[in-house]
Amino acid sequence: MRFDSGRVCLDLVATFTPHEGIPDGDELRLWLAGAGLVPDRTPLARVGADWAAAFRALRADVETLVRAELSGGEPDEDALARVNALAAGPPPGLCAVRDQEGHLVRELCGGVECGALLAAVARDAVELLTDPGDRALLRACAGDGCTRVYLDTSRGHRRRWCSSELCGNRERVARHRRRLLASGSR
Repeated sequence: MRFDSGRVCLDLVATFTPHEGIPDGDELRLWLAGAGLVPDRTPLARVGADWAAAFRALRADVETLVRAELSGGEPDEDALARVNALAAGPPPGLCAVRDQEGHLVRELCGGVECGALLAAVARDAVELLTDPGDRALLRACAGDGCTRVYLDTSRGHRRRWCSSELCGNRERVARHRRRLLASGSR
């Protein structure tokens, strides 16, 4: 799993490319921790297939809205209503508690609730889609076959790929091969 899209909602959208990244509760647990939505060592025993289905549904709605924004089209009203409804929910509460060594660490107050975590991601999508500065930085990867979306926070805002190491490297290798073939070298 990668978390380099610039927003947690875009990282959720990226879980479908190139294959289903959250098919079940086990993968969703990994994504929730990797995305920073739950503090380290948070028990996620209740995360199951129903939670994964809810996050996949939110992902589809966020992607629909982001793609409409990228294409200059009108947002799908049903997707927008569902994201807004989730975003209106209470986000997870954080508490400071002492760990075994006596240091203060973050913990979710009241346990882990699916609706609260969905609210956090949906709220991030609402913030992205309503912030003109962030919307202006929204890009689709130019990599061959890549469908990832990201925020271009590079200096000069000329970033072309979701990842220079992955899609950018593939493009550079392909360009090099085309040059070799065109020159007759091998």
